[in-house]
Amino acid sequence: MLGILYVVATPLGNLEDLSPRAAKILGEVDLIACEDTRHTRKLLNHFAIHTPTTSYHEHNEDAKAPALMIRLQEGKRIALVSDAGTPLLSDPGHRLVQACRENEIPVYPVPGPSAATAALSVSGLPAHRFLFIGFLPRRAALQRAMLEQVSQQDSTLLFYISPHGLLPTLKRIVEILGNRRAFLIREMTKLHETHYFGRLKEVLTTLEQEPARGEYTLVLEGQTSQENPVTSQLDGAAYVAGLIETRGLTQKEAIKQATQELGLSRREIYDQVEAGKARRRE
Repeated sequence: MLGILYVVATPLGNLEDLSPRAAKILGEVDLIACEDTRHTRKLLNHFAIHTPTTSYHEHNEDAKAPALMIRLQEGKRIALVSDAGTPLLSDPGHRLVQACRENEIPVYPVPGPSAATAALSVSGLPAHRFLFIGFLPRRAALQRAMLEQVSQQDSTLLFYISPHGLLPTLKRIVEILGNRRAFLIREMTKLHETHYFGRLKEVLTTLEQEPARGEYTLVLEGQTSQENPVTSQLDGAAYVAGLIETRGLTQKEAIKQATQELGLSRREIYDQVEAGKARRRE
């Protein structure tokens, strides 16, 4: 008889957010696979759950998945959890779930907390269609490439941001995506939960005055011509040309400056500049 894999959502911070069903399953399975056994043990101790745990994270996923598959094929029941929230959203686990699907081992979700959907629900931004980005790559060049890919998306965008990269990441988002409406939340469900709402530049200015603490979730407005009713009507190409002429900037420098002053994305302004060049060649 084959075992069962349960994908169990756990609290973001407030331990009381663990559902009764999740607590029951964590207490009944044969093994819990978790990112950090010490972190998960705190949750289990709070609910007097004594199920054995094993580490399963991004650095050992390739080695651990086959061993877990053997136990599942032997009929064991395993719960997969992350340090916080719903597993597989910016967390390891898809290899194990995929292997279960390929070997016809049942996989059941145990729904619960999710930082992405929780932040979206209180953001005040459109929630009918959204794109989950998660953590951006650490290297600046890769960040830029990914942001360029989503710059024309009209869906609401969701990002996870770590504290040490908070300000550089937000500045890069402003530079490439423009000064959009944003909602940022940190320390969700914890004692010092804090919300920031406004244009991204306003949020950034506030954050520059505070130490970065905890994990952040950013909900960002999708691309829209109504993003900034005043500046969105300005001719980016003409503005760049004026910066080059009056300030002696290169085109690259002028486009970067224009994104900051007009609140438009770098891609929008670049496209306007190139369109202007094409018109002049006609």
